[in-house]
Amino acid sequence: MSQPPSQQPPQGGFGAPQDPQDPPQQPAGQPAQPPQAPPPPQQPPAPPAQPPHAPGGYGAPQPGGYGAPQPGYGYPQTPPGQPGPYSGQPGPYGGQPNPYGGQPGGPYAGAPYPAGQPPYPGAPQPGGGGKGPFKGRPAVIVAAAVAALLVVGGGVYFAAAPNDDEPAKPDAKASSAPPKPSESVDRGDGSGTGGGREAGDDFNAGRKPGEAKVAFAVKNDVDLPRNGADVYGPWVVGDTVVKAMYKSVVGYSVGDGAKKWELPFATEICTAPPQPSDGGTIVIGLDDGPTDKAKCNDLQQIDLKTGKAGWKKPVPRSDGFGGLFDITLAISGDTVTAAGLGNSFGFSLADGKQVWGKDPDADCKRFAFAGGARLIAAANCGGVKTQHEVSEVNAKTGKAKWSYRLPDDWEVDKVYSVSPLVISAVKRDSKEWSVLALTDSGKLRSTIDGGKDKFRPRCGGSFVVLGENLQGCTGMAADASTFYMATEPTQLTNGTNDIVAFDLNTGKAKWRANAGPRRTMTPLRMEGGEVLMYMQGSYDRGGGVATLAPTGGKPKVLLQHPAATAQLESSVFNPLYAYADGRFFLADGRVSASNDEEEKKFITILAFEK
Repeated sequence: MSQPPSQQPPQGGFGAPQDPQDPPQQPAGQPAQPPQAPPPPQQPPAPPAQPPHAPGGYGAPQPGGYGAPQPGYGYPQTPPGQPGPYSGQPGPYGGQPNPYGGQPGGPYAGAPYPAGQPPYPGAPQPGGGGKGPFKGRPAVIVAAAVAALLVVGGGVYFAAAPNDDEPAKPDAKASSAPPKPSESVDRGDGSGTGGGREAGDDFNAGRKPGEAKVAFAVKNDVDLPRNGADVYGPWVVGDTVVKAMYKSVVGYSVGDGAKKWELPFATEICTAPPQPSDGGTIVIGLDDGPTDKAKCNDLQQIDLKTGKAGWKKPVPRSDGFGGLFDITLAISGDTVTAAGLGNSFGFSLADGKQVWGKDPDADCKRFAFAGGARLIAAANCGGVKTQHEVSEVNAKTGKAKWSYRLPDDWEVDKVYSVSPLVISAVKRDSKEWSVLALTDSGKLRSTIDGGKDKFRPRCGGSFVVLGENLQGCTGMAADASTFYMATEPTQLTNGTNDIVAFDLNTGKAKWRANAGPRRTMTPLRMEGGEVLMYMQGSYDRGGGVATLAPTGGKPKVLLQHPAATAQLESSVFNPLYAYADGRFFLADGRVSASNDEEEKKFITILAFEK
């Protein structure tokens, strides 16, 4: 395995993500200063002379480091922080209630969501996770998992304690049988007629000229366990928008929300990659049994165009701690990867055949992958001391093309972009956060210099023990030469924010663009050479979709959502976003209600169009 260049340790780019075991109580502040003292001014972070590889030990995102994307509307979560060791300013993440202008609560009046954001990027959303990671598991396993946190130099940094109020057996409401699909819905044999959309929704009443219309709103029709369920997606494949939740995957017409097909399962969906393959195929994770002691260990292939289920197989389990924890998934080319503590595998997307096994390069233990145009692996190479590295992997063979070693005690947190490669790294002990750009050959390209700005990436998803989703974050985007990142809003409700553009070759800011009064911009990705953004509104002003030119300037609004649905839109607590062919789909990353009646009122997808 190739060694990374010998350079100075990473400069703190943005500040300090909070240690999960010691969450900050105030908003984050300016980027942290270089981790070395005294480091050369503006010196990019890079590892010192490389020691020999030592054997070591979200997975993507879930629980993990400091920035796990939770598939919530975009998949990054809001991390809070405290003042860094070299700065008198608060850390980069503020744990303030709904800083984007939204109101606390779910997507209906009186929704039972607590106010506030997760304590650090990647922290589970309040009430998140379809089931607690240790729920119903023997105390010895809980103790073993906590012990693993103390000795493993990679993965997640805290463990949720078991809930003593929860019974060890499944909720009485939750049947082990798959939910029964509507009679009018395709059950996988092409016999359905569609249907399932709620009639009589008057969301467009009073729509003003220039405002987009609500194409449809999908209400929850699934009887969920009392602690709710996570939502994965939404994924747009042709004329179908798809979401996965609890024990089924459902496809809806992008035009009117009619249910086109529904694929039920006997066990719960426990994980999914951020995006399907280019051909519309996805592989999700299913629990390997119906009880709360089940592990997230079964892979299920699905054709999202038709709703047909394909191959299904378990992920090989190892002995020891590696056999206790769940997996995370990523797709690149014709390969789907499954990773967890001490385990990493590649499977053929077409037939499920295992194409490579754990760590073909052996020196380091991969715990997470980021997919898409390139396959990027995060690995732990240390024992007692934390040593992480990031590699580009050949998706067909599992072999590393190159590897970049981070300095001691710096951990791979998130992958913000795979092409160009931009990663988030954290140093827990000193609560520092840095954003690094690497070249296509794995050399340090630059360290982003965040200056005095405060930034708020959002990484969504539910908690996975000792696993971390590397992707799924919103709040940033990248093209070949520039990295774009959103600043934290200046006020909690009616504030505004900026997009700052950084030169990837120097790490320096090139320009900044302001959202305008009572607007908050959240970059989602690049679209047609421009930055595609969600424009969050306020309680009385609808949000929207806009683009920003790579040279800056004013946002160009593509869709202005109606004021009539502003309260509904701003109440989405853990948003998931999808935009395709002029339509914008907003989903809540978790469906949870205090009773069955409110559960049925819960809107799971809200679609806007011209």
